[in-house]
Amino acid sequence: MTSFLSDWSRRQFVKGAGLISALAAAASGIATKESHAGTGSGTIRNTVYSRLGIRPLINAAGTYTALTACTMPREVVQAMEEASRSHVSLNELHEAVGKRIAALTGSEAALVTAGAANALSLATAACVAGKDPEKIRRLPDSAGMKNEVIIQKTHRFGYDHAIRAAGTRLIEVETREQAEKAIGEKTAMMFFLNYLDTKGQIRRKEFVEIAKKAGIPTLIDAAADVPPAERLSEYVRMGFDLVAFSGGKGLRGPQCSGLLLGRKDLVQAAFLNGSPHSDSLCRGAKVGKEEIVGLWTAVELYVKGDHRAEWREWETRISELAKALNGLRGVQTEKFVPEIANESPHLRISWDEKVLPLKNEQVAKLMRDGDPRIEVRPSAADKPILEIAVWMLHPGEHRIVARRIREVLGKAIA
Repeated sequence: MTSFLSDWSRRQFVKGAGLISALAAAASGIATKESHAGTGSGTIRNTVYSRLGIRPLINAAGTYTALTACTMPREVVQAMEEASRSHVSLNELHEAVGKRIAALTGSEAALVTAGAANALSLATAACVAGKDPEKIRRLPDSAGMKNEVIIQKTHRFGYDHAIRAAGTRLIEVETREQAEKAIGEKTAMMFFLNYLDTKGQIRRKEFVEIAKKAGIPTLIDAAADVPPAERLSEYVRMGFDLVAFSGGKGLRGPQCSGLLLGRKDLVQAAFLNGSPHSDSLCRGAKVGKEEIVGLWTAVELYVKGDHRAEWREWETRISELAKALNGLRGVQTEKFVPEIANESPHLRISWDEKVLPLKNEQVAKLMRDGDPRIEVRPSAADKPILEIAVWMLHPGEHRIVARRIREVLGKAIA
């Protein structure tokens, strides 16, 4: 991973990127004749977005929340629509879907949450208050409870607020020795940020080993860390007690959904600390029947999917993109795969500033302001590079992206 990427959260996006939906084909999840792929235009006529005066975009960036992450497969949309037609017991639905997802992922238990951040809050509340009704009602007042969470200093990030929201105090450590000394009678949990595995002195397996030895529950945030598909079961097998994923990124479920996997007793406690239980910390972070069914359907589709064929398709898109830029003076291309988060084939485009006097931020703005509107992957704003993700593109959109990049760079060279 290049150094500038460490400054970016996988769930944030470049300054100036609006909260614009990438759901170009609305309910179908497939580009239509009136969408980008059909007309080459960023304007979609007679859709909910056009009626709102919002211009949809082509997502050549990745699964960023600010760009509405993914579009859902038709099967997920249909399952959500079907779920919307009937009333059910939410408790029964959570339990039934949790069992299905747990079986699909090899986990003891599973819970659909309101995004990965909410999974972090629920997991923390489970470790602090457990299933005790009085403690659950008191949070975030955690006085007298185990309320310290051990975290590596390098793993502090913009979403650890979700952990602190449960009334916890984060205890920063850097070495194994410091972690072992920090464990005490007030330690509720140890937290690990998966995409920064290589940025701390304590790696995943050792982190789990320390916690297991002390009898402390562990939580790992793996929000954007699918693909590859084996990640859905890898961290539970490794020994993490709780694992958080986003439902609306690589899994392509509802964007507002998340997934908490892990130990049955802790997942059950997490459920009691949230909706539909009224006097609980996470009551406000409600998931409806549609999102619960939608994420179950998405996980089932993902687990059964042909991931080799999917990877080959992404490789083909990268190859065609690079080929389309051949012959541009001073321009070079290379394929790369980001480490852990958004782990799929990407294209990095670089250029000689003596030939092409532009920076990343200028090219990104020209792509965003053009027609069609295109968002590219966040990278160093002051460098002569551009990075493209292809895995959130609709079929054929990579050719539109290639044409626009060639136009933008070509005009600057001229």
